[in-house]
Amino acid sequence: MATERKDHGRAQDRRKVAGGQDHEVRYEADKMDVSKDKVREAIKSEGNSRAQVERKLKDQLG
Repeated sequence: MATERKDHGRAQDRRKVAGGQDHEVRYEADKMDVSKDKVREAIKSEGNSRAQVERKLKDQLG
């Protein structure tokens, strides 16, 4: 009997920013035109939700 494959794991993974993964931090920094340190600070204060991190970075930019 084959195991049923579920793809929802990828969609959930895209909703989060892995602060320990340099390529993800760099991607967000480039996308939002901020430093990697600013992205890491946003992750620490807001959690790893991509939407919350991006919202925090937008608020910082003014």
